[in-house]
Amino acid sequence: SFTMNTYLFVYDLMQFCGHSWIFTNMIIRFMSFGKDSLADTFYSIGLMMRLCQLLSVLEILHILIGIDKSRLFPRFLQITERLIVLFVVINSQEEVQGKFVVCVLFFLWNLLDVIRYTYNMLARTGIHYPPLTWLNFSLCILLYPLSVLAKAFAICVSLPYFETFGTYSVKLPFPFAFSIYFPYVLKMYLLVLFVGMCFIIQNLFSERKAHLGTGNFKTKRS
Repeated sequence: SFTMNTYLFVYDLMQFCGHSWIFTNMIIRFMSFGKDSLADTFYSIGLMMRLCQLLSVLEILHILIGIDKSRLFPRFLQITERLIVLFVVINSQEEVQGKFVVCVLFFLWNLLDVIRYTYNMLARTGIHYPPLTWLNFSLCILLYPLSVLAKAFAICVSLPYFETFGTYSVKLPFPFAFSIYFPYVLKMYLLVLFVGMCFIIQNLFSERKAHLGTGNFKTKRS
């Protein structure tokens, strides 16, 4: 309906503005201060990054109520991966926030999202620009595996700090005599991350074939 399409356009516009601001801010800071800008990148854009990622949870709701025809499980995996790495790993360990890998990860995320939300906005108004369509469905296949590697590296970098500070590790009192050592949880999650990557890449190839393989540029709602 017109109302739902308008709502989705406004949602895409909000995400485009947020990610464009982050992406532009990162580039300007790096051009102005060079490597020195990397140490406090998270402090400069972290709040906006958290807001954009929290807002992306609505995309799962869009699929559940039927206004978005994307596949639920791949989108759910992509969103939860970001939330876990951003809020559980990076946000909870101040020592990790100034690492180079965080800047790389944020750069990849925002580059992909600026392109994706630009494509979505135009598609919802009936505008299909072939180069943008090709870029939207091709670049993600290259950059998504790189972002997964960056996520995995960020988790590995954070492990010593989780071990030292005991963040999120829980030891239940008697009579349970049961404890959760969070670094082990993160190591197991690394396996889930790479298994999920294989599934999502397969889905990305399917989407690319559906939109580019037949020469018919359809609207991607994701």
